[in-house]
Amino acid sequence: MALQGYKELPVFAKQLRIALRNTGIINPERIEEYIARGGYRSLEKALFEMAPEQVIEEIKRSGLRGRGGGGFPTGLKWEFARRSPGEEKYVICNADEGDPGAYMDRSILEGDPHSVIEGMAIAAYAIGNCREGYIYCRAEYPLAIKRLRMAIAQAEEYGLLGDNILGTDFSFRLYIKEGAGAFVCGEETALIASIEGKRGLPRVRPPYPAQSGLWGKPSNVNNVETYANVPVVIDKGADWFSSYGTEKSKGTKVFALVGKINRPGLIEVPMGITLREIIFDIGGGIPRGKKFKAVQIGGPSGGCIPEELLDTPIDYDSLLSAGAMMGSGGMVVMDEDTCMVDVARFFLNFITSESCGKCTPCREGTKRMLEILTRITKGEGEPRDLEELQRLGRVIKNTALCGLGNTAPNPVLSTMRYFMNEYEAHIYEKRCPAGICTALVTYTIDPERCIGCGLCKRNCPVNAIEGEPRKPHRIIQEKCIKCGTCYEVCPAKPVKAVVRS
Repeated sequence: MALQGYKELPVFAKQLRIALRNTGIINPERIEEYIARGGYRSLEKALFEMAPEQVIEEIKRSGLRGRGGGGFPTGLKWEFARRSPGEEKYVICNADEGDPGAYMDRSILEGDPHSVIEGMAIAAYAIGNCREGYIYCRAEYPLAIKRLRMAIAQAEEYGLLGDNILGTDFSFRLYIKEGAGAFVCGEETALIASIEGKRGLPRVRPPYPAQSGLWGKPSNVNNVETYANVPVVIDKGADWFSSYGTEKSKGTKVFALVGKINRPGLIEVPMGITLREIIFDIGGGIPRGKKFKAVQIGGPSGGCIPEELLDTPIDYDSLLSAGAMMGSGGMVVMDEDTCMVDVARFFLNFITSESCGKCTPCREGTKRMLEILTRITKGEGEPRDLEELQRLGRVIKNTALCGLGNTAPNPVLSTMRYFMNEYEAHIYEKRCPAGICTALVTYTIDPERCIGCGLCKRNCPVNAIEGEPRKPHRIIQEKCIKCGTCYEVCPAKPVKAVVRS
């Protein structure tokens, strides 16, 4: 029997690692290992063989788009910053990764920090008049910050950062700004305000950061994954990079595949791969043979895509058409036991708590939507709530100040688009089809099927189950908190989630 290489395993066979090319392979605390893998060769090539305009043109031709969620063409953004007049410009890395369950940027920073540093140095050279840059990293990533500090010190020691890099007249220094964890600081103007020592609040655009950013100077902001791709584009060329992906979405994308999936983890796949391939070929499908229901893409303000759209290709435009978004790369898989109304409520609760409160649509509108969703999950919803949710969602999307507010209604609008039957069941029939909404469910044990194993009794957190060994057990309804633990641990499945009639 022939031994398989790791690239032949199902989880890796359809992956293509560009941004993650060194993660897990090199020691991130040794610059020598990064250099041995071709590190800083692209910076040398840019400084000695290419004019700044040529670097920008190469990035434009590659089709690289921002991996932080918006998908704006990277080369075009750099060109705007270069054309903006100013004797002092800045390059900024957005490492404020705050999506629940997301760890794409953290993995790159912890596993390959020099790739980001090199990408930022190339960007600084390209936009011109840029001698300083900032990496805005949330303080909850202590290992990433530690390794970034080490990498910056090593790069300075080797003459790859600081004054007169590699003996040229190009000088560039990097600094780290630790964020306090506000989700809204993932928005570039709020991030800039935070670096300046102000409260992290977004501002009206234009002017865009490329025109007036950090301390009023032209600034270029990209996220971790975008910068990690830059050295590869310069080294292997725009044609090589653009040979992967689709017509309008080139290269690869890193995703954190989590949720009800057999093989969760960090993956990097070519643009254009389908959701079905990711979930079933790479992820190994749904645990315990359960049925796939939906996948939520794009972070807490992303959308939920149902089973009938599993063959949707992963690219910016296709996901938008499906009511979702690329986002920074969160991908949460849900099975048949998931209540889509409760999912919408969960993500909207997160968004509401993280809203900066600066603009009325996001501050007030998301709260009203959350109140309605909470009532629906309690069985107190009314038919008019459906129309009100959609109306509020449209208004918030069109009038909120920043990207967080613009996309905040997505979880609600996408679940209403594809799972309206569940909303109607909650409102008209006062039942939760998935048996998740506790106010609409009562757990009981079928005495004819109970084998008396005692697993439910031993695992009940409030001692709400009574019964003797090898005899049918009973749930004490007055003590039951409807957590569902008994249903999860029961091997013979006599435990039932009875929907309230």
